[in-house]
Order: sequence, then C-alpha cells, then structure tokens
Amino acid sequence: MKTYILLTKLSPDLTKQIKDRTEIGRNWLEQVREKCPDVKFLAHYALLGEFDFLDIYEASDEETAAKVSLISQVNGAFQAQSHPAIPYKRFLELTKEI
Repeated sequence: MKTYILLTKLSPDLTKQIKDRTEIGRNWLEQVREKCPDVKFLAHYALLGEFDFLDIYEASDEETAAKVSLISQVNGAFQAQSHPAIPYKRFLELTKEI
C-alpha cells in the first residue's frame, strides 16, 4: 500500500453547514469505504489555514487516491488534493542513490 495526503478545502456553502459537519463527514467516509474498500485512513486533522482538513491514508494506487479526491469534490469540497507521501527513512535511502 502507498501513503497519500489528502488536503481538503470546503466550499463556502458547506462551510456554512458547520453544525452538520459530523453527518457530512460520516457520509463522505461511507462513500469512500464503499467505492474504495482498500483505503485505510491513518489520521484526520482539522486545519487552520489554506485548507480545512488533512487526511493521511493508504491506498493501493494513484487511481484509488484520485477517487478519494473526487468523492470529496462531489460531496462539496471546493478543492481536494491527494499527494503521494514517501516515508522519511525511504527518502533518505533515495538520496544516497543520487
């Protein structure tokens, strides 16, 4: 499994529904689990800054990671980006190959 970072920025309309955040988040997670059953979430954070949420998750491939971002967008995210993440120890190993 590969590790990915999902950065999500909510749409202004969804931001106004902050009291419904628990239900909206639960619905999003159910859709991800249904359409991407191999995805395993490792951490979920609310952010103060350019993005509203950061999720760290594992998925089998880039296409599955793209689905996670797309599911976020169809559920009201203004922006959703999935980035591949390399464990730091592996990154250091890669630097030795250069």
